Amino acid sequence: MKSLVRWSTTVTLVGSTLLATIFSGTVPVLALTEQQIKEKLDPVPVFLITNNKGVPLTRTIPANAQNGQQNAPKKDVSVTDVFMSGQEAQAFVNELRSAKGKDPKMAEMLKSLQVTPVPLGLIYQRLRDAGNKADRPVFAFQPGKQDLEGAMTLLRQSGKNVQQFPSVPVFIVRSPEKGYVSVKRKADNKEMIPLFLSKKDAQGLLEQIKAQVPKADIQVVDIDNVIKTLREKNDAWLSQVAIVPSSDSMQYVVGKQGTAKPAAAPAPKK
Repeated sequence: MKSLVRWSTTVTLVGSTLLATIFSGTVPVLALTEQQIKEKLDPVPVFLITNNKGVPLTRTIPANAQNGQQNAPKKDVSVTDVFMSGQEAQAFVNELRSAKGKDPKMAEMLKSLQVTPVPLGLIYQRLRDAGNKADRPVFAFQPGKQDLEGAMTLLRQSGKNVQQFPSVPVFIVRSPEKGYVSVKRKADNKEMIPLFLSKKDAQGLLEQIKAQVPKADIQVVDIDNVIKTLREKNDAWLSQVAIVPSSDSMQYVVGKQGTAKPAAAPAPKK
């Protein structure tokens, strides 16, 4: 199956500051509401490992293993892994099953595990709703390995000495001189600035527009800075931002469920 991302050949450039800008001072107005941010995240499928009743698999981090972490709680913490790649989530399930040992109860539990796609917007909403509550859910995002390696490679090629990437990488095609590349979707002719969750998909757009924008390249930022920008920066162009899910992840959802729409999110384990 070919990429599910389709752009027209019409390309424009949007002058803008970098998404990775460090913000200071008081921002008078939110660029986007929380609901608008959620709507931008909703089309992105992420993947939880759940049982057949939709209860997510969690792992426990003991309190004594959190020493040195800022604001670390003084008790054990249950963490739910959120995979950006459905294929890697499935590989993790297969690995668990292959190491099940001889415990029949464990084997039965592992047998019930499945990969469940949920909208990234719902994960975001749960985190926002929970705020700083003591029992707030804890999610550990697991970026796709190829995209993580691609992000590190691009940063090192740009001269940055990085040892690890802080979060989920986001890839943006831009002109270093004029700003981010804006394209029109064939479906509705709407102009948008695509922020890719896949380096491969960003590379595809870069190759399409090289003739029109010879100096175009790919900038890497992380999803936390993207969301921070959407919440805090008061620029009209942010309404054009579209977070583009990985075409591989969309294909995984299509193959698993027969539809590209992510399933409803299961209730988090309490």
